[in-house]
Amino acid sequence: MPEASGSDVADESDYSIFENKSGLAEDMKFLASMPELCDVTFLVGNTKEPICAVKAVLAARSRVFQKLFDQAPSPQRKKEPMKENKFRTFLKRSSEPLLNLQNVAQQPNQHHTLIIDEFEPDVFRQLIEYIHTGCVTLQPRTLLGLMNAADLYGLEQLRKACTGFVQCCITVDTVCALLASAERYIQYKGTKSLVQKVLEFVNEHGNEVLSLGSFTLLPEHVVRLILAREELQADEFTKFQAALMWSKKYWDSRDDQNQSLELKDVIGNFLQFIQFHKIPTSVLMKEIYPLRLVPGEIIMTALAYQTQAASTPESSPLTE
Repeated sequence: MPEASGSDVADESDYSIFENKSGLAEDMKFLASMPELCDVTFLVGNTKEPICAVKAVLAARSRVFQKLFDQAPSPQRKKEPMKENKFRTFLKRSSEPLLNLQNVAQQPNQHHTLIIDEFEPDVFRQLIEYIHTGCVTLQPRTLLGLMNAADLYGLEQLRKACTGFVQCCITVDTVCALLASAERYIQYKGTKSLVQKVLEFVNEHGNEVLSLGSFTLLPEHVVRLILAREELQADEFTKFQAALMWSKKYWDSRDDQNQSLELKDVIGNFLQFIQFHKIPTSVLMKEIYPLRLVPGEIIMTALAYQTQAASTPESSPLTE
């Protein structure tokens, strides 16, 4: 039987694999930070903040971007009747994110401008950074937006990373930031499940959450939702203080059109969710009544309830 020649046998000592992925990530991050080297600019959010990127990188990493850029006419068929309204119709009918493409008649090698209304600039900047480098820093403030952006643009690994991070980042210090960001992304399917988990955490840590300064950053309807929850483990005076803190913040920041708005009108939106009769009489009279923010009839009703409860003898079991 003939022996195998030396050339037919792979010798592992003949080669070595060298990897420098961290260097590649830094170089790609530098590339995305140089507008003159990029060929697409996104105008993001209400402020239309410009964020640059490289189309080839976007298309290679996201099939959603690939399909979008494939719609741009090539030089060979630039004279064909590819109407802008037909292109927009395709975008609206697809399940992909709606991107308003400006100057769609440009050739592929020219610079494009895309308008992104769905996400905040900080969120979209993180998305672009991840696409170019494969790395991103997850943080509670932008987590929800990034998770939904990853889902929308078909970046499954990033979406899974965000979902996993959710499980460990819900703390007393982060719940308000998560709830505040949920307001913008409530239409996405991933938002509802996250909000439910956050609210369950709020129920268990009610007194701590209601005492946070960041509680004032929540939208009014979210504050009402929290205060109205029967499962909320918080005493009634803490609920009143939280409502007062939020109302003062809102009242201090009112615009010229709302200068006539009084503080008692603002806090009045939350009083129905506070059971004043469960607040000790001394606290009602020394801490709440002097503020003149709670209608007198509510205070009197609470005091009358407490007086009646104190004067009603407890029933005792029958004795033989």
